[in-house]
This record gives sequence, C-alpha cells and structure tokens, in this order.
Amino acid sequence: MAGGGKGRKGQILEPGRLPVPRTFKLFVKGGFVPAAGGRTLTFENERGRPVARYAHASRKDFRDAVVAARGAFGPWAARTAFNRGQVLYRLAEVVEGRRAALEADLGKAAGRASAAATAEVSAAVDRIFGYAGWTDKFAQVLGGVNPVAAPFFNVTVPEPMGVVAVFPSLRSPLVGLVSALVPVILSGNTAVAVVEGPAPTLAVDFAEAVAVSDVPPGVVNLLTGPREEILPHAASHRDVDAVAWFGGTPDQVRELEAAAAESVKRVRLFEDPAAGEWRGDTGVNLYQIQAFVEWKTAWHPRGV
Repeated sequence: MAGGGKGRKGQILEPGRLPVPRTFKLFVKGGFVPAAGGRTLTFENERGRPVARYAHASRKDFRDAVVAARGAFGPWAARTAFNRGQVLYRLAEVVEGRRAALEADLGKAAGRASAAATAEVSAAVDRIFGYAGWTDKFAQVLGGVNPVAAPFFNVTVPEPMGVVAVFPSLRSPLVGLVSALVPVILSGNTAVAVVEGPAPTLAVDFAEAVAVSDVPPGVVNLLTGPREEILPHAASHRDVDAVAWFGGTPDQVRELEAAAAESVKRVRLFEDPAAGEWRGDTGVNLYQIQAFVEWKTAWHPRGV
C-alpha cells in the first residue's frame, strides 16, 4: 500500500503498512498451540466480513487436552478449598483488568452494542467472583452427617470427579463460557472446553486471562472448532469422567448419551438461553456445582 489508509476498525495506518490479521490458537496446558496439522477456520462477523482466523481442533488436539487435564487434576484437587477460591478471585481480577479489550472484542466479533458488551463483561466478572465464594462452602451445604440405626455415624462429603468435557453456550461467547466452566473447576475438577458459537475467538481472549492468572496449567483447556467433530471423541474417551452439554440438537444429545453409556460417563444437559438471559439469570447456581461432584461417605463408630 503506497500511502496511509484505514484498518478494520477505521484507524489510520502508517504509510506502507497493512493491518496484520490475528490467528487464534488453542489453549492447552497453560500455553497457546496451533491445531494439529495447522488447520484453521475463518471467523466472520454478523455482516459476513472476516474478523480473524482461529484453530480448528481435531481428535488429536482433544486427546492432548485430556492428557493435560488429567495431569493437572491430582494437584488441583489436592489444594485446599480456600486456595482454589483465591485462585478464582484472582482470575476475576484479571478479567476485570482486561475489560476494555474484552468489550472491544465483543463488539467486533459478536456484534454487541457498547452497553451490551459492558453488561456481558460485568456479568462474567461477577459470575467468577460469585462462584469463587462457594469453593469453601458448597461442601458444608451439600454434605452432612447422616442418621443411621446403629452405633455408628457417617459423614457424606462431595469430592471432584476428574476430567470434565465442557461444551458451553452457542449463544453467549463470554458469560456463557464462564458460567459453564467455573462451577466445574471450583470443586477440584479439570476441564476441556470445546467452543463453537457466534464468536469462538472470545474463548481465546478469556484463555489469555486464564494464562496470566494463578490458574495452574492444565486445569482449564480451551479448544475451538465445530463441536460435532469433537463430540463422539469426548463422549467415548475413557479418561473423561463427565460431559457438560449446553444446547445442541436432539440428534447430538442422543449420540452423546449413547457413546457416554459405553464408558459409564456422567452427562449433564443444560439449556442454552439467549445472551441477554445469560447475563440476567440468577447466575451462581449451587446445583451447577453439584452436577460434577461425587459423594464419599465415611463410617465411624460412635463413642460411649
């Protein structure tokens, strides 16, 4: 380009320069990696204009993410509930600090008006803060001492399941992702999220916040690409303990449940409301946490 011009956002470019398009990578084990084979997809905004390119995850990428999540599970689950809460509080602070960039990307990629973008980022931050407060409280609410007709007493406590595959909202690129992911990891699980939806690049924007927060590598892994390609592998993978599924078609749900039954995998199906409802719902849900814990009961003799 011989002279100056306007870039995608209308900014004046320096003479002789062209805008550099961004290519979003996958987020696995705390780092950003290209998809296997270098596959990418072109993301277009609601006007049909190219916005960026992003990685097209494959079966191998999913396997690598599961290996990372399994490796991170033991140390993450072994941390105290208080410590996991502090980690999530820090994540909320980092997302808040990146507000301007996230709002700009919501406007550019998802077509959100300024007020809607502000509301979505605020809801995401509030959602993380809200769930962070439950890390050292949900066990007391969900667990308990059980009455038994014998000279014993027993105590039931919730424990993390392991690796959870998360297929988040197809409608809400930021707060929908946060609302699906955070209640899974706060109890000590690790997650592999497969993101499609109207603006999959927002997931990588969120991953950048995860990368510079205190979340240990491998606890959160984010893949982008068509969920129907990853679905059969996630449902049948024997090192995945549960699947969180939002929205989708009836055929996809049937495929998920049939494949998950072969490996005795827990499946939780959730509705995927409109973006505005994601921001305006009750938000922090104790039973979203309960969906991804197991129950351990310990018996003890009663003292005389």
